[in-house]
Amino acid sequence: MPNEFIMAKVSAELIAAFRKTIFKLKNNAPYQWGHMGACNCGNLAQQITQLSKAEIHQYAMEKHGDWNDQLIDYCPTSGYPMDLMISKMLEAGLTIDELKHLEKLSDPKVLSHIPTEKRLLIKKNNKEDVILYLETWTLVLENEWLKQFDQKLMEIEEKNISSKVFA
Repeated sequence: MPNEFIMAKVSAELIAAFRKTIFKLKNNAPYQWGHMGACNCGNLAQQITQLSKAEIHQYAMEKHGDWNDQLIDYCPTSGYPMDLMISKMLEAGLTIDELKHLEKLSDPKVLSHIPTEKRLLIKKNNKEDVILYLETWTLVLENEWLKQFDQKLMEIEEKNISSKVFA
């Protein structure tokens, strides 16, 4: 994949959070696009932060705006619980831009892997579309994860070639 598909930090923990979010959404987890703890970002935030939808929503209400507004106003040193929660998500490997795109299901790197006929019909507040978007993003993450391991394996093999070791 081209470099624009590389996330800030791909990890097994981040991939697991995506998979758990998808599983929960497929198995009737509360979904409500207008609820800060049960929307697109809110459902993923539950897995990464281990906070409940109610806690996330409560923290979000201490500041103004939706996820996008709060991501724009994000300040890691503010002390606001919402900013601390966003910091946790960034530490997990996500970027501010990726989170903004998640709320709107609009990241070009994810959308480019969804067939055009489905991509054109995606709605930011449709649970099935959120699941499709997260499943696609998970595949992108997994491919990047595998690519990193392949590269490390090649580096190890390169170091262990006897003609180079004994040269």
